[in-house]
Amino acid sequence: MAGHGTEGHPHGADRLCEAGERVYSRAVRRGRVPRHDADAVPCLLELAMLHPDPDDMDWLVPTSPQEVMTRLLRAVHDEVSASQRRVGSAVEAVERYSGLGVHPPAAGAWEGTAIRVLDGLTRIQAAMDEATQACTTEVLTVQPGGIRREHELSEGLHRALALRGRGVRMRDLYNHVARHGQGLLNYLELMGDAVEARTLDEVIDRLILFDRTVAFIPANAEHTMALELRHPALIAYLVTVFERLWRLAVPLTAPLPATGIEGISHREQSIAALLAEGHQDAVIAERLGISVRTCRAHIARLSETLGAASRTQLGVRIAQVGLDGPHRVGDPVPVSLPAPESPSGR
Repeated sequence: MAGHGTEGHPHGADRLCEAGERVYSRAVRRGRVPRHDADAVPCLLELAMLHPDPDDMDWLVPTSPQEVMTRLLRAVHDEVSASQRRVGSAVEAVERYSGLGVHPPAAGAWEGTAIRVLDGLTRIQAAMDEATQACTTEVLTVQPGGIRREHELSEGLHRALALRGRGVRMRDLYNHVARHGQGLLNYLELMGDAVEARTLDEVIDRLILFDRTVAFIPANAEHTMALELRHPALIAYLVTVFERLWRLAVPLTAPLPATGIEGISHREQSIAALLAEGHQDAVIAERLGISVRTCRAHIARLSETLGAASRTQLGVRIAQVGLDGPHRVGDPVPVSLPAPESPSGR
């Protein structure tokens, strides 16, 4: 179980070095330790016996001794035939750590980690692989960011194929612009009826839900950290958010609803609504999953179609035509455009 970052600490959780045992014991007694306390014992982070505190990244909180034992025994199980003694020493170590707390844990307190910070892409991928292996029924995902690049789709392809092989159903939400990516169409064709995809003008940040029991969301803007969530209330909330977005979304196999206004596309209608809310070009582009350049090209076409000579005038035209709010399928949409004002009337 020793990791690649544990030079000088070549051991597993069942036989920690003295320095590691001191820091982990202190963390169990106190509930957390400053991050710099673990600088001399990278083994604790490498073995996931300590992880960042979700409320303060400058502190580390201990993984429960029972969870350490579960992980350890899972790895040791493959080696039982070679060394039965390792199992005994693992249980013995965990029993010793369990008695260190000042107060006995409340019932259910050690049953699982409700929020776990995954620091680094390697840790994130490992946790995702573990959740994939345990999944038996359903995966729900929200995938923002516009057109999906080939390498982004291929990164999780092994997990998707493994899920399909076990009969797991998958539902994915994307931005409307993702419809124009050939990579996504190829992926969905490969997955067949195991995956159902829908799209929206805007979606929330990335979300992956396995069997409605564990969820993964980004923990920073760079997506180099993630939160693994297992608290039932958090999971229920995220499932509700997903289901409501799913109900509003358009199936990928169905065309986007027409705006009812000649010369104005569905995307330009979405841009117009966000302009009416006062958003800048960069914000609109990010929310719709398009580039700023593409966003500005659509705004220029909107101005030309609506006969607006300035941003201020464009806002007035948008309100006059009724593009200043989202329209649902079936809503009446104004179809007449206001006549451009003459130069003398400006």
